[in-house]
Amino acid sequence: MRSLDLLAAARRRVREDLGAFRERDPAAGSLLVLLTCYPGLHALWIYRIAHLCWAGGHTVIARLLSQVARLTTGVEIHPAADVGRRVVIDHGIGVVVGSTAEVGDDVLIYHGVTLGNRRPTDGKRHPTVGDDVMLGANATVLGPIEVGDGATVGGAAAVVDPVDPGTTVVGNPARPVGTTHPVDESTGQGVGAGDGAGDIDRIVCDGSGRPGDHADD
Repeated sequence: MRSLDLLAAARRRVREDLGAFRERDPAAGSLLVLLTCYPGLHALWIYRIAHLCWAGGHTVIARLLSQVARLTTGVEIHPAADVGRRVVIDHGIGVVVGSTAEVGDDVLIYHGVTLGNRRPTDGKRHPTVGDDVMLGANATVLGPIEVGDGATVGGAAAVVDPVDPGTTVVGNPARPVGTTHPVDESTGQGVGAGDGAGDIDRIVCDGSGRPGDHADD
């Protein structure tokens, strides 16, 4: 019975992951394309198996699986990390998630993102990323800090301090440039967003938009 329960849960998780990738990536094609051409998806599935092995005490098998994922997808997620549901790793190459990192639900991670530590100490040493967070390309988040729900980390940002919920940070070291806002579907504009909304669009994935202009805002 337990095996059947695990199989049913795995099927639900696979459907969730496929749905999340379809929602976050307009270029997602057929089911066949998703299953064969999305290394971020493959890395997540291998991680989930490795995580179960790690939790069951099969640490060597878990580490071997994580290395298989790294070699085949370019994504390295330590099997001890805690990664939530409906996480999307877009492109995938160069993503590194450390052993004590925690990633919430519905998080979007672009290529080159590192969730690392600042010093090799025992205990919690990697970031905690909340729900609905977006981590832009080549962003680096270091140490046992928290990135709050709904926050955005701009491309190439280096984050060493906690990020408040709903805040966008950019630069090195990362600094807030504003808060994110829900989008009004009738206008396509952020509700309550000021002149910085366009800047947020430009910085979210590639770090453009001259973040230094906002350093003193």
